[in-house]
Amino acid sequence: MKATESSVVADTAGGQTAAERAVWRLLARVPDPEIPVLSIVDLGIVRYVRRAGDGALHVGITPTYSGCPATAAIRSATRAALDEAGFGAALLEEVLSPPWTSDWITPQGRAKLEAFGIAPPAPAAAPRDTAEPLRCPRCGSLSVARISEFGSTPCKAHYVCSACREPFDHFKCI
Repeated sequence: MKATESSVVADTAGGQTAAERAVWRLLARVPDPEIPVLSIVDLGIVRYVRRAGDGALHVGITPTYSGCPATAAIRSATRAALDEAGFGAALLEEVLSPPWTSDWITPQGRAKLEAFGIAPPAPAAAPRDTAEPLRCPRCGSLSVARISEFGSTPCKAHYVCSACREPFDHFKCI
């Protein structure tokens, strides 16, 4: 049975209704179209799920950067997931300020990136001289070299490890 907005009773535990929590769980299963090992929640692009004063459910999403070719696909997949789960009346809102930062990638998302063979980004706020050095996600070596500023997508750079000789992408710090 689908959980519909009208069938979910408000639950104030944690400050969210059962419907809001259900939508967060639902969106945690919507994959990023460019890096499908990550959900849009893992990426930190789902900004909020909340009821407005008029009772309408609002879902805010932020593009990872202006011109990201995946933005339309993410919006479409989010809308489809909401509709399929019985949340068709939910309002999908684009939130542009503050702009998305790679710091919003969840710890689980960073672990998933690394397990998938993509080096996660360093924290954006860290000064360059204190940031952790880039490690190969396959063998952990610090002996890596950038092959190209752009990898399989504009948000990634392409590297090769000198130790294991494997190429890998590095998610850029944005």
